[in-house]
Amino acid sequence: MSLPLEGLVVVALEQAVAAPYCSSRLADAGARVIKVERSEGDFARHYDHVANGESAYFVWLNRGKESLCLNIKDARDAELLQRILAHADVFIQNLAPGAAARAGFRSADLRARFPRLITVDISGYGEQGPYRTMKAYDLLVQCETGLASITGAPEAPGRVGVSICDIACGMYAHAAVLEALLERQRSGAGQGIAVSLFDALAEWMTVPLLHQQYAARAPQRVGLNHPSIAPYGAYRCASGEQLVISVQNEREWHSFCQGVLQQPGLANDERFDSNVRRCENRVALDRCIAAVFLACSRDELTARLGAAQIGFGAVNSVADLQRHAQLRRQDVTTPSGLVELVAAPAQSTLGPRSWGAVPAVGEHDAVLRAEFGVEPGADPDQEMPPRDAD
Repeated sequence: MSLPLEGLVVVALEQAVAAPYCSSRLADAGARVIKVERSEGDFARHYDHVANGESAYFVWLNRGKESLCLNIKDARDAELLQRILAHADVFIQNLAPGAAARAGFRSADLRARFPRLITVDISGYGEQGPYRTMKAYDLLVQCETGLASITGAPEAPGRVGVSICDIACGMYAHAAVLEALLERQRSGAGQGIAVSLFDALAEWMTVPLLHQQYAARAPQRVGLNHPSIAPYGAYRCASGEQLVISVQNEREWHSFCQGVLQQPGLANDERFDSNVRRCENRVALDRCIAAVFLACSRDELTARLGAAQIGFGAVNSVADLQRHAQLRRQDVTTPSGLVELVAAPAQSTLGPRSWGAVPAVGEHDAVLRAEFGVEPGADPDQEMPPRDAD
């Protein structure tokens, strides 16, 4: 089965999470992704060794790529990268601010030399503004954007437990690349794309920001509860497990009172007869719900919730996710053997896609140097003709 991005060449001067996320999704869709690494490799290779000896982050985000080790400060390696870029459709980089430009790979200069090239600069805080040179790691940006202030229990801010800033940034970059490829089909010209971790997560913070801006009060930390919908949160049942319930509208509220709490009159109690009132009287509401839940087994409650068509879920551990009946998995080959990953979220009627292998450091050095390199005795400044236009 042919893939939608087959024939496209992506060069990724990348490390860590955000840029590799973007390029890995392009690789999944059939693009040839050439990952440029230092001799010691992307530092994400060394975060841990939990995936059969490989780093969990690295195997997740680098499947299907070719690994090329270069020192871009070396003239011949820099020339080799320029020659590869003459054949590229997309160039992605997330080095430290200004590092790519200082090495001769400023995006605007590359687009001037290769007009069809789409360049993607991924940064922490963007290319303008007072924070542009600051280091930006996931936890730092979670704090800077205010996400930590609305996450966790009331007594202290909390961190979202996955690298949400990097993932959000990588997703926006991926979407922007696809749009740029479509635009290039019409115009024939590439474009420059810039995405920052801060901007990506700030956009996800729009609803809390609007509360702060127009109501002068951001949502408060409420643990496993929703700050502006009630009841929507976790309640403990008789056996000690927690169930999360979600009542989204008045129809569901009446059904919840009738079928789950078995107190139909509660639906019209003036303290609880609208979502606004239920949020204002959350303590009393939670007391009513807890009294019922603590008297019932998990099985009885799930039966009632299902019959009343109320949304609910379990407060699972990662171990519970590992054996979850709904979890789909897919194998990927790594230098240390097979690793089982979560399957791609989007499913197509064309069927599942196979994934390319995770490369070892510099695994494709010889092949790529032979394909794009300067022949012995040749002039390294001699232009390599770019591939034919689409």
